[in-house]
Order: sequence, then structure tokens, then C-alpha cells
Amino acid sequence: MSYEAEYRRSIETPEAFWAEQARAIHWQTPPQKILDYTNPPFRQWFAGGRTNLCYNAVDRHLAERGAQAALIAISTETGVTREISYRELYREVNTFAAVLSALGVRKGERVVIYMPNMAEAVFAVLACARLGAIHSVVFGGFAAHNLALRIDDAKPALLICADAGMRAGKVIAYKPLIDEAMREAKFAPPHALIVSRGLDQNLQLRPGRDLDYAELRRAHEGAEVPVTWLESNEPSYLLYTSGTTGKPKGVQRDVGGYAVAMALSMRTVFDVGPGQVMFSTSDIGWAVGHSYNIYGPLIVGATALLYEGLPINPDPGIWWQLCERFGVRAMFSSPTAIRVLKKHDPAWLKKHDLSKLKYLFLAGEPLDEPTAKWISEGIGKPVIDNYWQTETGWPAITLHPGLDLKPIKFGSPGLPNFGYRYRVINEVTGKDAAPNEKGVLVAEPPLPPGCLTTIWGDDARFIKSYFSHFTELLYSSRTGRSAMPMAIPSSSAVPTT
Repeated sequence: MSYEAEYRRSIETPEAFWAEQARAIHWQTPPQKILDYTNPPFRQWFAGGRTNLCYNAVDRHLAERGAQAALIAISTETGVTREISYRELYREVNTFAAVLSALGVRKGERVVIYMPNMAEAVFAVLACARLGAIHSVVFGGFAAHNLALRIDDAKPALLICADAGMRAGKVIAYKPLIDEAMREAKFAPPHALIVSRGLDQNLQLRPGRDLDYAELRRAHEGAEVPVTWLESNEPSYLLYTSGTTGKPKGVQRDVGGYAVAMALSMRTVFDVGPGQVMFSTSDIGWAVGHSYNIYGPLIVGATALLYEGLPINPDPGIWWQLCERFGVRAMFSSPTAIRVLKKHDPAWLKKHDLSKLKYLFLAGEPLDEPTAKWISEGIGKPVIDNYWQTETGWPAITLHPGLDLKPIKFGSPGLPNFGYRYRVINEVTGKDAAPNEKGVLVAEPPLPPGCLTTIWGDDARFIKSYFSHFTELLYSSRTGRSAMPMAIPSSSAVPTT
């Protein structure tokens, strides 16, 4: 099956295309309408369908692969490695959900999660999804003020926090940061649930407000919590963009469309399926961390490798050591991380058996040709650049090795992903740019499944931020790369790299 044929189907007959993709996930109630676009630029995918992200990521795999590893959580900071099967993940998520339920967390309420890449962070995310609560993970490196801004916007019912993170062997206490954030916030939640790894030796819980997860876990261990089924377009999570000015924007994701996009991208872009291992080096506080540390691999029954640590500790070969040890098939990182490795002896790239590694994907900022060439030659694997944003939730421009791998061109992120109808617009005239003329990359709505549905609590800002830059109704965030020279996609033409 060719990329060209599938791409044309996705933009010429989107309802038929996405109805087919929707069969890859479990629906408690099938969608009644594949696309409702009666209120542009807002759209509803799989309207009337009822599903649940936690069920798709955990429960539905138990019968066939309950003993298979679902999550491998590795910390070179603490020296702890945990291999968690789907059956064990089910138990941990249910226990966590029971704790949240006992604390009064209900469907539609927000839960802010402030934790590093540790197994309990994944349990917390999936427990929220199980209850129909809306999780909002905040990167653990953010200062108290940034956390307070996100608390005030989300107005959460609960804050979940690790006692501390670690970086380069140094303990970074989180509890003082949340104490300060909750003092500053106008809408601080009544409780903070503290998940301690014993890293903060000075940890002190505030009576009446702070709760010890270990204590509550013992009280609810073994509980089973029923899945809360959600209509496809109800919110699943909020992820705040890290803009430096103004009020942070809470990117709101849906349930059904996101699940379908994850299943499709895991198959066609990352070429990872049941029983195979994906290693994403992102922090779970970022969009990549949500999509490809947690939801994507688990939705397709793969194994997610979650890493806490630096790419050069204990040595610059640690990532490749993990790829060899766990048989990683696809790895996802950033150009910045590769540039860090580039400062070290390239011999580290060849110390481990990478025969099972098929692809290295890079995204997050522009990938320069020298860096791409260096790492590709160093590990002897295809290096696939891809372009996307917090707002899109999954690659918007990429290659598709799981379907039809086109020639890789260093310096180009590839081709439009399915459902994205791109144009390049002259920023001054608002007209389509000529071939090889620099312009702004825009997408014609409706946006495909998986993309943001709105900005939390602010539909007007959603329209102003993304659809008001031109006289036509076109999506443009103006936060990504300037458009590279490329042909313009249409119903009869597919752009080249």
C-alpha cells in the first residue's frame, strides 16, 4: 500500500478513511457520526462513540498479553529498574484510581501531576483516564510560579507530586516547589498527594492537606475500579504550552480521536506493534511524553521504555545499552540530545548490539543535516525527522516506515501525515507562496483526529490563536519552523520531501 494512495484517501474521503482507522481501538459504543464539522473551526471526530483511554491502553490487552512487559521504568539516577507487565499495570492503575476516587476525584475534574519519569507517574495518568478525570502533567523542572499559573487555569481537584526528582545525581526536592505554588495559586486544590521514593530526606507533610500515597495505596491495594466510558469528544487531558509571555494555553485533547491517532501513528509512522519495544527519551511533561512514552505504545500492546536520567550518565553509551538490553525497535529523541552525544567519542555509538533497532526518530526543533548524518552513520540506522507541536499531539509532517518508507532527505521532516491538508502562505499577502518561496505553513481545517479541540476554558482564544492570522480560515500557530520549500498538497497532488 503506497503512502500516496493512503494520503489522498485521508483528504479526499476523510470520513471513510477515519472510519476504517477507528476499528483499531475498542469502542464501548460505536461512533454515530465519523465527522461533525457544522461549527468551524471546531470539529468532532467519532461523535456519539464512547470509549476510554485507560481501557484501550491496559484492560483490553490482559487476555492476550497479560504477562508481557507493558512498562519498563529505568532510572540511572536512582539505580532502579522496574519491569511491569500488563497484568501488574492493571493492578497498579486500579489501586491508584481507587485512591483518587476515595479522595473525591470524579469524571471531568482536573488533576495536576508534577512528577518525573517514574512508574507512578504513568499509573497516575492512566488512573485519571480510567475515572474520566482530566489529567494535566506539568514538567517537573518548572518553577513554582509556572506551576501556580497552571493550577489557577485548570482549577484542579487534586495535585499529585513526587517528593523529588534527580538530575546528574543531585536531588531536586519538589515538595518546597508545590508548597510555594499552592501559596501563590488562587485556586489551589484542597489536597496534595505525595508519592515518595525516599529521595527528600527533609520531606515534611502538612497535616490536613498533604497525603502520603504509600499509606493510601496500602488501604486500597487490590481494588478494582470500573471504567468510566466517555463520549469521544470529551476532554482527556490538558497540556500547557510553555510560552514565555502571557497566560499559558491549556491545549485540550479529546478521547476517541486521540486514541485513533495514536493507533494509526504507531503502525504507520513508528512501525511498532504488539510485543515490540519503543523507547522515547522525552519527559512525560511534554507532548511526546504523553503520546509515545505512555499512550501510543500501550494502546497497540507494545512495551514502553520510560527513562529517567541523562544521555551521558553513567556514560554516553547508556541509551544504546538500553536498546541492546531490551531489544528496542524504535527510539524517539530530540536533535538537542543528539548534539549532546556529538560532543563525546563516537565510539560510544558502536559499543552495543543494535541489531533490533530499526529506526531513530527525532523531533522537537529543527534537525540540521550534519547532526542527522553524524548519528545515522554512527549507529547505522535510518534517522527520521518529524515535525509536530504540542497542539497536534502526533507527527504532522513525517515519513511512514511502517507503511511505505520514502527516501530520507536530511534537512526535511518528510511528508504531510494523514488528514493534514497543508499549504504555504506568503506572510504579507496571505496568498499561496510560489515554489521555493519562503512562507508560513498552514493547514486547512478541519484538523485531523488527535489535534487539540480547543484551549481549555477559552474557545475565543483558540480561534484567535490558531485561526485568525489570515482572511481565510486556516490553522497556523506561528510557533513552529518556517515552512520549508515543498510542493503544495491538494486532492490531486502529494508534496515531496
